[in-house]
Amino acid sequence: MSPTKPTLAETDLYSPIKAWLEALGYEVKAEVGPADVVAQRGDQEPLIVELKTGFSLTLLQQAVARQAVTDTVYVAVPRWSGKASWRAFKGNIGLCKRLGLGVLSVRLPEGMVQVHCDPKPFQPRKSKRREAALLSEFARRDGDPNAGGTRGKIVTAYRQDAERLAAFLKANGPSSGAAAKKDTGVTHATRMMADNHYGWFCRVERGIYDLTEAGRATVTEARIGG
Repeated sequence: MSPTKPTLAETDLYSPIKAWLEALGYEVKAEVGPADVVAQRGDQEPLIVELKTGFSLTLLQQAVARQAVTDTVYVAVPRWSGKASWRAFKGNIGLCKRLGLGVLSVRLPEGMVQVHCDPKPFQPRKSKRREAALLSEFARRDGDPNAGGTRGKIVTAYRQDAERLAAFLKANGPSSGAAAKKDTGVTHATRMMADNHYGWFCRVERGIYDLTEAGRATVTEARIGG
């Protein structure tokens, strides 16, 4: 029988955090008012650290509440283990940056503290490319075919264009990309049929495309094109 893994407690984080802060010249005390850790250095504003054995909404709520006292607020959690945990931890760092919080991790066996970000006002960087892609998809999508919060298959503007091409081929038989473009208004008709993202199209001769069996089945199931 393997030994039971010891359960971590918030108090296990305190000694490494205290030692780290003291090495930076702070005087440190625990459980001062509502704060887990309060540190003071000279006449600077206090530094507060909230301790938890893992990221949670409660931890973030507590840390944000401490910002009413000081701008220098950190959250501290044990060091992660494994790639999946790192991905989750990295996402939480991004969230803390947006909240203006600092993030510390503690490697308990060595008592090592690592700073992942310091508390400071967050200035989001906007991506013009992502904005343009979002607005393009919004403008090209016909109607509102999805329910908000949908999980799984999403009807995109690209799929709607593919359905238009499939309906055209069903009605007209093997056709050129130029003819499909003229009839459907799908600008990249030839490229879409050549790429065959959904497996609906096949090239029957140079520049001429038709539906595959999967394409015909999709058109029939969705009753595309009547």
